[in-house]
Amino acid sequence: MLITGATLADGRVRDVRIGDDGRIAAVSEGLGADAGERVLEARGRHLLPGAVDVHVHFREPGGSHKETWTSGSESAAAGGVTTVVDQPNTSPPTVDGAAFSSKAALAADSLVDYGINGGVTPDWDPESLFERPLFALGEVFLADSTGDMGIDADLFADALDEASARDVPVTVHAEDATLFDESALDGDLGGVGTAATVDAWSAYRTADAEVAAVERALAAAADRDARVHVAHTSTPEAVDAVADAAEGGTAATCEVTPHHLYLSRERARSLGTFGRMNPPLRSEERREALFARLAKGAVDVVATDHAPHTVGEKRAGLVDAPSGVPGVETLYPLLLESARKGELSLERVRDVVAANPAEIFGLDRKGGVAEGRDADLVLVDTADPREIEAAALHSAPAWTPFEGLRGVFPEMTLVRGEVVYERDPATGAASFGEPVGRNVRES
Repeated sequence: MLITGATLADGRVRDVRIGDDGRIAAVSEGLGADAGERVLEARGRHLLPGAVDVHVHFREPGGSHKETWTSGSESAAAGGVTTVVDQPNTSPPTVDGAAFSSKAALAADSLVDYGINGGVTPDWDPESLFERPLFALGEVFLADSTGDMGIDADLFADALDEASARDVPVTVHAEDATLFDESALDGDLGGVGTAATVDAWSAYRTADAEVAAVERALAAAADRDARVHVAHTSTPEAVDAVADAAEGGTAATCEVTPHHLYLSRERARSLGTFGRMNPPLRSEERREALFARLAKGAVDVVATDHAPHTVGEKRAGLVDAPSGVPGVETLYPLLLESARKGELSLERVRDVVAANPAEIFGLDRKGGVAEGRDADLVLVDTADPREIEAAALHSAPAWTPFEGLRGVFPEMTLVRGEVVYERDPATGAASFGEPVGRNVRES
């Protein structure tokens, strides 16, 4: 394929040739079409690197009623995400070689490339786990009170040592359960759609609990010369702690989620139990401060923590409803809308969703529009935003916390030169290609 007249994130207008091997063969001006080559005229539109979402929960095995690798990867492709990294808290959890292989067999249905993280529990088997093409360790639940994957400081130290010995990063879910405010869950919490639910969950899982756990994780990583990536930081204080640690020589990075960047307790009270996630939504003041740090360059990565649950599951009471929201399809669109409005530069968006995660996690062929890189590409018209509607998205649960916000959605998504998603700009009709995804640690 030859893509002509495309505007790159830095404003240059270039032609991009994709070779038979699925890599970018040339980025230049005035490239002529070869015989038999498909030519795509892209004048007036932007060609961006496919997003690398380093934090998704595609739920298989064990939770296919919530999401499958097929539905999750379709949602990713429709949102311009060309690589996903799946977390280990499935059923069974990905804590040994057999569980890894079971998940990898299901991932063969993916339209997009993928990595599989290994988990850490008291009965994990690092030897068999590291025999597989593991992406990273984590999401490691450091002192977290939800589910059955929380670990103590000693086991966290062991995980850091195992990962450091193999030069693998550790992704950390950092919340200190000893600092949760149990009194916030006392009394009348209101119904499914009332403000009390969002506020109570946020008051329960305190900001101090996140900051304390992040600081402890950073100190442990520094002691062991390990690489640590802090997942879904929801507070500006946690972002600052990671930045300070990195400046001091610790190999530390952090990610934030779109829901912590665009939603807050004040903005999303009507979500009720649908707004329960871990870490929880914070105050509007903290949300604004978090977004400011993103704009200024203090945030390394934006990843979704895509964690789908069914509508019925989320309608349970606050204490019983599962935590998490879908988001893989709206990652790029929300950030591109912020760029369209001048809140972020397009280069900053490119960096936090593609270039930075590729660099941090050693994906040398991902994250850029340059000769020799995989042709993981997204074509968008940045002047054509539309309202986010759950009915138009492709994740299995068919709901979104971003209903009614605006986003800039892709017209086309390619993975290693193969068109995996295409939307007709005139009619809005969408089509998907065949599964082409492969494990990025094997490619």
